[in-house]
Amino acid sequence: MDLEQLYQQHSRQVLATLIRLTGEFELAEECLQEAFAAALTQWPAEGVPGNPVAWLVRTGHHKAIDHIRRQQTARRHSEQLIQEPQNEADHGAAIYQDDLLRLVFTCCHPALGREAQLALTLREVCGLTTEQVARALLQKPATLAQRIVRAKRKIREAGIPYEVPDQRELPTRLPPVLQVIYLMFNEGYSATEGARVVDVSLAAEAIRLGAMMSRLLPRPEVYGLLALLLLQDARRVARQDDTGNLVPLEEQDRSLWDQGQIDQGRHWLMRALAHPDPGPYTLQAAIAASHVDAKDAASTDWAEIAALYGLLYQKWPTPVVALNRAVAIAMRDGPAHGLALLDQLAADKVLQSYHLFHAARANLYRRSGDRGRARQAYQQALTLARQEPERRFLQRRLDELSLS
Repeated sequence: MDLEQLYQQHSRQVLATLIRLTGEFELAEECLQEAFAAALTQWPAEGVPGNPVAWLVRTGHHKAIDHIRRQQTARRHSEQLIQEPQNEADHGAAIYQDDLLRLVFTCCHPALGREAQLALTLREVCGLTTEQVARALLQKPATLAQRIVRAKRKIREAGIPYEVPDQRELPTRLPPVLQVIYLMFNEGYSATEGARVVDVSLAAEAIRLGAMMSRLLPRPEVYGLLALLLLQDARRVARQDDTGNLVPLEEQDRSLWDQGQIDQGRHWLMRALAHPDPGPYTLQAAIAASHVDAKDAASTDWAEIAALYGLLYQKWPTPVVALNRAVAIAMRDGPAHGLALLDQLAADKVLQSYHLFHAARANLYRRSGDRGRARQAYQQALTLARQEPERRFLQRRLDELSLS
């Protein structure tokens, strides 16, 4: 495994452990970078250590101690700097995984507001840039950055514990944790920007955290979230071709879908649906299951999917759910019905800045034969899209309209 791959797959776990050891977000982030810089210098000459994650944790921890000593504040920080075991055998993978879950609960502490919880978790746990988090939450980067700074300060000043809460507190702490795992997966499943459709390690980390939550707090909506992540991720390989181009659902080679994950997803969905009042994650999992049940695109049960989106909108009336419901109705009843619903949503500021809203309109205009409006909508989507494979897909659709 090269250093770049190691960073992509394990930097979040190393950071979580360094935050536990130092008690400081900023110090841990700085020492994480210094540890990887040291690896870049030392490993080519000395060889990759047997346990590279443990090496990075230990090096980052030593860097933190050096920082504090230089600042001559060791006494003030002495209680925060936990002594890390020196034996690499003590650094089991479970330690770092537990640290990541602890970090999720710290970032989602009820003393922080919901927006701060989401912003801080996406930034620190998912490793997104401030700009990426701002786009994911549809906020201005400067406002988002200040919210993250204030949240970190509150964690430090309030002495918010770095731990998984006990069973009595878990139910009240559950909603924001599930939401950030959901958002974490979404960013891994379809990156907001960059050269790749999928961030495999981020999606896998979200699934792992979802599985841990199902053991910590076995509740129907936890099962529903895990089912959703598994069913969505099962289509990962088919979502891009060998050159990295985006492949839309209706064009995917369904033989590439991971049947093992689909079976697991169905198992958790059945457990979630045992509850008489399914929540938003369970309903989304049911929608995903309906897609994977279809042997081909033409066999998709759009009537069922549209009905499920109707139920989902009653429980979670967000602009994006309204958009997806409109698209499902268009697939069931024809593009004119979908366009009428999208026209009703057009004044929503959130959707106006969301490239998939314009892409959906473009697709429905294209299907209805209105090439002029389809071109305009594709061009608008292109101005907003940040992910390169999505941009190439939109450009191809635009070029096809110009040639027709």
